[in-house]
Amino acid sequence: MPVVLGVTTEEDNYKVFLQVSEPVEETLETRIIIGEGKTINHVIDNISSNMESSIDLLHVKVIIVDHELAKQGLEDLIAGFMRSRDVSSKVLIATIKEDMNHFFQSMNEQIIPSSTTPLDFFEKNAGWNPQIALTRLWQVYKSIHSRTYDTALPIISLGETTTLEQVGSLVIRKGKAVEEIDPNETLLYNALWENSVQGMIEILDEASIMILGNWVNYDSKLINGQAYLTADLNLNVTVLETIGAETKREIKKQLKELLQKRFNKMFAKLQSSEADILGTGRYFRNKLPNSELKNWRSEYYPNLTFQLDIHVDIQNEGNLKTLTN
Repeated sequence: MPVVLGVTTEEDNYKVFLQVSEPVEETLETRIIIGEGKTINHVIDNISSNMESSIDLLHVKVIIVDHELAKQGLEDLIAGFMRSRDVSSKVLIATIKEDMNHFFQSMNEQIIPSSTTPLDFFEKNAGWNPQIALTRLWQVYKSIHSRTYDTALPIISLGETTTLEQVGSLVIRKGKAVEEIDPNETLLYNALWENSVQGMIEILDEASIMILGNWVNYDSKLINGQAYLTADLNLNVTVLETIGAETKREIKKQLKELLQKRFNKMFAKLQSSEADILGTGRYFRNKLPNSELKNWRSEYYPNLTFQLDIHVDIQNEGNLKTLTN
């Protein structure tokens, strides 16, 4: 029962890596199985024919694709998974820039006897944090065929002192990788999709704060063919520590400026690549006819005026009794 499936290409074939758990003397050990073929199903059939038991891909929890494959395009791969239904549509997808063989062999050596580390890395009750994008198979498939939004895949690599580490997110436009955003920008990506970023610690010049909750209110307008979008990002935070006599007003100001700077940098990259991973086009579906929605990425999105207003509410000061307004 493989938990992790890795996919890369070699010449005109898919090369597939399966990380499988096997019971050995009251414990579990991991085994890497490698196969090649024209299609994923062809590869799995070849592997199954040479094993003592069949391979059940419904147990796969994480699919890892090679960065070069993502640049070439994931449409055929994703469509194949969705069509065959051998893999759950809820499986998580990530990408790596390292050699796939080296990645799996190195990871396997570090995580014996457990093979759940890649899955735990994305589990909210285990290793996940809000700087990691959580993208599932059905979301990638939907974005490929959507007129109004794209998606992002988490980029992971082997860690120096940890098994895995995340290095940002790969921006996927119509199934192809076109840009990258860093972990801090991924936090904003999650927040603007109204995914919980609770627990993230932001370090300011004179203080450190932890986010307790977040929500967003959107307002869209279309005036003379020009799209305008305003987002009110609300953050409830607690102050963990301060250096010196920082006031609430100063901390709020620093946090707003920090997040605004990150957003401006990220959105400039996204607009230039015409990749709408923030899903801004969904707020104009009722304002544009279907004949115009197909031109959202190429005509309206590059000229979109997107104003982000950040509101910070310090709800809990913890043990800090000297913090003033």
